[in-house]
Amino acid sequence: MLLGSTGSVGTQAIDIVKANPDRFRVVAIGAQGSNPALLAEQAVELGVEAVAVADATAVEEVQLRLFAAATERGWTSGDARIPKILAGRSAMREIATWPAHTVVNAMNGSIGLEPTLAALEAGRRLALANKESLVAGGALVREAARPGQIVPVDSEHSALAQCLRSGGAERVGRLVLTASGGPFRGRTRDELAEVTVEDALNHPTWAMGPVVTINSATMVNKALEVIEAHELFDVPYGRIDVVVHPQSVVHSMVEFTDGSTIAQASPPDMRLPIAHALAWPDRVPGAARPVDWTKASDWRFEPLEETAFPAVSLAKDAGRAGGVLPAVYNAANEEAVAAFRDGRLPFLGIVDTVAAVLEIAPEFGRPGSVADVLEAENWARSSARQLVLDASER
Repeated sequence: MLLGSTGSVGTQAIDIVKANPDRFRVVAIGAQGSNPALLAEQAVELGVEAVAVADATAVEEVQLRLFAAATERGWTSGDARIPKILAGRSAMREIATWPAHTVVNAMNGSIGLEPTLAALEAGRRLALANKESLVAGGALVREAARPGQIVPVDSEHSALAQCLRSGGAERVGRLVLTASGGPFRGRTRDELAEVTVEDALNHPTWAMGPVVTINSATMVNKALEVIEAHELFDVPYGRIDVVVHPQSVVHSMVEFTDGSTIAQASPPDMRLPIAHALAWPDRVPGAARPVDWTKASDWRFEPLEETAFPAVSLAKDAGRAGGVLPAVYNAANEEAVAAFRDGRLPFLGIVDTVAAVLEIAPEFGRPGSVADVLEAENWARSSARQLVLDASER
């Protein structure tokens, strides 16, 4: 089962499945519906039983595309199938419980939280690439998940999971997440004042969507990964560090109490952590190329400059406070990034806006449902928009 099949992680997961047909089969897929042609082509090529379309207004287009793709591949002669179509927000929850061994949740945004909970409650193993499930709904996910039921897909958390197999939880000293440093590594806060959208989208290592790329430039992406690491591995925030590693070859490290540090290294390629999540705890031969140890190379590790990039420490504070504050952090950031992309907010204003929203957040209490998380997110989005508007009028 693959949710978010038309996105970057989803398409790469399909590539891995197609390269290993004797090992994997996709029984159903789901997506928002913004790329109906690709969604239909995937469904027919993979021969899935069902397709979920979160945006109900896109269903008619998906149906037409499915019919065209199936006809082209021999539907009339029985060589292709047209799958069942599920539509609307509830469709993602329903398809997350479809009979399958593993559910890959590669959706973007808080819409991924409900299918995450549905998959866990149905007893499926969850290969998780949806950050918001843990950032926004960490308490709910922890309550729903059995030990070992969630396998991380993000390269950093996959690396940590692999390193943690070297010793039990009681022997872990620190988790160390690596960050490329983004396009502005080494700059002071004053030097970031005039950053443009084009500058922020020029990532030196990874090809990602615009929101994630800008989050990498502000270090918010790494901040969210710190929250994820805490939720996944139950390590206190005080024992989770971030170090800048521009080469992006060491994807994260675990320091053990005896002074040993175990690191996971591989060239930047998301196919490796995706394949590892699909096969967990096994490995998929040839999933990605290894480090070429016959060539000389230099790996640098630098401390994070927190004055210029305060997003990580801000996220730790929100995480320690708990409740829905991590959800508030994430939602406020999404609004601030949108304002920056539209030219309504300077680059430094992104994290400053998040900090201001957290500062005025009311006491929401511990979330008891997805509705509680969404209520906090809606408040955060509205508050961030107002702060951006107030700043523009000054």
